[in-house]
Amino acid sequence: MTVSPFKPFGMEHLVTVGIGGTVVIALLIMGRSGDRGRRGAAALLAFANLSAYPLSQAAWMSLGQPVAIDNLLPFHLCDIAAFLAGFALLTRQATLCALTYFWGLAATFQALLTPAIGVGFPAWPFVMFFVQHFAIVATALHLPWVEGWRPKDPLWRSPVEVMGWSVIYLIFAMTVNRVLGTNFGFATRPPDNPSLIDHLGPWPWYLFSLLGIAALLFLLLALPYARKKP
Repeated sequence: MTVSPFKPFGMEHLVTVGIGGTVVIALLIMGRSGDRGRRGAAALLAFANLSAYPLSQAAWMSLGQPVAIDNLLPFHLCDIAAFLAGFALLTRQATLCALTYFWGLAATFQALLTPAIGVGFPAWPFVMFFVQHFAIVATALHLPWVEGWRPKDPLWRSPVEVMGWSVIYLIFAMTVNRVLGTNFGFATRPPDNPSLIDHLGPWPWYLFSLLGIAALLFLLLALPYARKKP
């Protein structure tokens, strides 16, 4: 199957982001429309997140071409975030909700702006890439706005915990990359498409820059939920 390359910031990218953003808003409105709407939106998002990996595998295989190991194994941060988001909706477990919220809005949202995808529309991997990433972002918004989830007190606690898990993920990704020659978490080299990493210096220094930016974003994302002292 012949596929066209993805062009960042081109018309198909902008249209896709517009459609995805509209769907996210519609799901949030649905979730806030009442208990039935809340359950329906949560079910749709849980299905989208938990089915994203197997459907993405089917999408890559539909091209009839060899699939890179980076696309076969679910070790990118957003692959893991999709699983966590699905189980966060099903269990409401505090750590899963926190990881979904902070990773979804600090990392996955960035992936929608600068997608690390090589094939364009209408190839199925293109479609599944955006379905997965929009599902994570929608869940990150659904949990606080619809389900009433809040970060832990004091204000810094949830960001620090998520930062700890982020460091653990980075160590895991670097280890797997060293063994398999992959680029999970872009911990070995920047993605091929333009991204924020291009402006953060050479490897390995950009990894420290990424961690610093992540820490700042996590704190900023917690600020709207700061509770005033009596």
